[in-house]
Amino acid sequence: MALRLRWKRQRLLLRIWRNRRQIVPHVDRTQSITPTAILAFTTLRNEMLRLPYFLDYYRKLGVAHFLIVDNGSTDGSVEFLAAQPDVSLWTTAHSYKLSRFGMDWLGWLQWQYGPDHWCLTVDADELLVYPHCDSRDLHALTAHLDKNGQSALGALLLDMYPKGPLTNASYAKGQDPIAALGWFDGAGYRHRLHPVFGNQWIQGGPRDRMFFRADPDRAPTLNKTPLVKWHWRQVYVTSTHHMLPRRLNHVFDWPAKTVMTGALLHTKFLPDIAARSAEEVERKQHFENSVLYVDYYQKLIENPDLWTDGSMAYKGWQQLVELGLIAPGAWR
Repeated sequence: MALRLRWKRQRLLLRIWRNRRQIVPHVDRTQSITPTAILAFTTLRNEMLRLPYFLDYYRKLGVAHFLIVDNGSTDGSVEFLAAQPDVSLWTTAHSYKLSRFGMDWLGWLQWQYGPDHWCLTVDADELLVYPHCDSRDLHALTAHLDKNGQSALGALLLDMYPKGPLTNASYAKGQDPIAALGWFDGAGYRHRLHPVFGNQWIQGGPRDRMFFRADPDRAPTLNKTPLVKWHWRQVYVTSTHHMLPRRLNHVFDWPAKTVMTGALLHTKFLPDIAARSAEEVERKQHFENSVLYVDYYQKLIENPDLWTDGSMAYKGWQQLVELGLIAPGAWR
């Protein structure tokens, strides 16, 4: 197994190197990156609704520079990002699906600019929270991780949703999306050891109970490793769910939950979800088996209500610790 995974990692690194020319620099400000800078890496398309808050949120947490790949936006995202002084922007018209859902493109940027930096890899609809995030920024967090010899932070992808049909939620560009998507599932998550990567494979939440009840093994994977102290030999395998070398996947110790973890508040279900889902049914770029996921996107187009009597109103990271969804570890 170790030998096979070593070969897999080398093949992925070679693939990243081969595909490096698929992304073209649009605005390159990487010369401003300092040795202690915390970097954020993102691939996106048509995220103008989320971008103002997304950038401000991570700036306040301590991200110094954003390295972003735009995959054919038509909503003004490129122009907006190009005007941001802490953003370096690449563009591409190549297939998101065939680039391993953008990981080949980000892999090249991480290879070039990430080594020796703490690197945050998130989608534009993901907001990282962790114990004490309201009083301790990413510099404090990564200093603690460095001190404890922890080179990565795991996070549970926590789907946020409104009360009522999805498109009925009220949201304006620049607002905190959690004000519109204030509910989540506080229980119903299951985990098992991944047979190949050795990490905790976590599933559950509203998408699981609403769209994948008949076949829960197909439900979205919720374990992610978004924050990593980077080395050029490292590589993401499937989105940020799995990494190589395999030791980087040991970021959850459920059910003990003694290792520090965070959560990614997933703001996928803003009022634009029906229109975006209709577009993805046509593009077939966001899921590996297009036939299997057409039904899922079709149900989103129909404007469902994810809220139930068991839904919980989000109150902050302390609540997630109390529910056992994130863990403070030794950081008190």
